Amino acid sequence: MKTIEIGEATHPLAEYVQGVHAEPLVITDQGTPTAVILPLTKVDLEGVALSSNPEFLALIERSRARAREQGELSATEIRGRVLDRS
Repeated sequence: MKTIEIGEATHPLAEYVQGVHAEPLVITDQGTPTAVILPLTKVDLEGVALSSNPEFLALIERSRARAREQGELSATEIRGRVLDRS
């Protein structure tokens, strides 16, 4: 993984984007990681938007907590419940 201090990132953004095919580029501010440029492979814009949406992330965490507390359903159980509603 490559890093660059924000004050040293003086080239056009396009030049940095070209290099991310090989490895992600982490941008730091006084040594603290603040942003990352990475390739999007097998990802659509909706997936990117959801992965950084606080409300969606909270929903996922609530679902995971519920699964830990109550147990998870198998795919067969889910299919059965869906088909029973039809």
